[in-house]
Amino acid sequence: MVTHDSRIVILGGGAWGLSTALYLSEAGYSDITILERAEAIPSPYSAAYDINKIVRAEYEDDFYSKLALEAIEQWKTPLFGPYYHQTGYVVATTGRAPAKAVTHLNKALASIERDPAFAPGIRRLNTPADFREYTWQYSGPLTGFTGYFNRLAGYAHSSDAMRGLWEHISKRGVKSVLGEEAGKAVQINYAAGNSGRATSVTTADGKTHPADLVISALGAHSAALIPQLGQTSVARCWSVAHVQLTEEECNLLRGIPTTNIRDLGFFFEPDPKTKLFKLCPLGIGYTNPGADGVSLPPGDRLPPPQDFIPRADEDKLRTLLRETFPWMAERPFVDKKLCWFSDTADSDYCIDFVPGSGGSVVALAGDSGHGFKMMPIFGKWVVELLQRGQQSEPRWQWRTPSAGGQQWGDAVSWRVGRGGELTELIEASRSKL
Repeated sequence: MVTHDSRIVILGGGAWGLSTALYLSEAGYSDITILERAEAIPSPYSAAYDINKIVRAEYEDDFYSKLALEAIEQWKTPLFGPYYHQTGYVVATTGRAPAKAVTHLNKALASIERDPAFAPGIRRLNTPADFREYTWQYSGPLTGFTGYFNRLAGYAHSSDAMRGLWEHISKRGVKSVLGEEAGKAVQINYAAGNSGRATSVTTADGKTHPADLVISALGAHSAALIPQLGQTSVARCWSVAHVQLTEEECNLLRGIPTTNIRDLGFFFEPDPKTKLFKLCPLGIGYTNPGADGVSLPPGDRLPPPQDFIPRADEDKLRTLLRETFPWMAERPFVDKKLCWFSDTADSDYCIDFVPGSGGSVVALAGDSGHGFKMMPIFGKWVVELLQRGQQSEPRWQWRTPSAGGQQWGDAVSWRVGRGGELTELIEASRSKL
């Protein structure tokens, strides 16, 4: 039984770990410690360690649409509002898009067109002139573009939001232990006998941190400490790249809607501090399985490639720029990287007690590339789990491995393209050197 003075240790200081600490603190839990292997927060080990992330609420599934709408309202509060920008959201496919991308767009559009919360701010876009009403800066041909504009969406400065939330909860008394030695959890320790209860967490410096409750919010790294998660929640990555703009170019693109071309990729207005224009290609993503078949980020398995994304992803982003901002299409990509996240076959989260732990270990995993936007409300669901003593939402319950194994990336409705394994990509990259 977890009480308000129980010793709670949260593994991971990313978006979900910080949100959980916030809601636990607000609910009256007084002894909360975050263990984070990075030297500072925001943590580069977090999937949210980024300039910005899309905040939108259109889903094929109304369950997540309603939750995302709730999250957007919290993004507009004083705590989260400084990091949220409701620029609007352009979603489209090109004339060359596969049927899968078009089908997903139409389903998402249908879901929000009939919802009174969205309907007044939705506009279908069928011609280049329609698109330029919302982004007059588009100077490319927009070949075959069709889609829609959604006023009730935008983006958040993700790293800044994590830093701001961490500073806030620290003032509330949440403790943090940071660093590759002091803050890196290497083992969850359990009581002897049959209780299965966690008693402490050991960090890389050999120190033991007593715990009545351990909450794992390690994202793509989760299976390193909870191996059972590796069968149902896979570490997967997508590419990220940036173009360095001048101040004049940055000002030119100020205020453009977040734009998502379903068969190519997405981009945001430039970051005013760094003047970086971020782009991400859309696809299935890449895994990094070891000999045991469990995928983990390269920091746990092999040296990560530096300043690297696959050639196919670069080509996709060049096409995206030629269609929208051709003056930028041949610019060098800078700060290229692979962003790792925790992925499930159905894109549902895991927010549940680990079986056999006697209610002493909670696993938070499976953000599946759409979890950051829930940061302002996510921790509330963890508190509800503790108060109920079980997960009543079937979508978020602990799951068992499926017969189909872990190759589910291409089955997800909103992912288009080809996937692969990281080792194959690295070898292909080295062979071109």
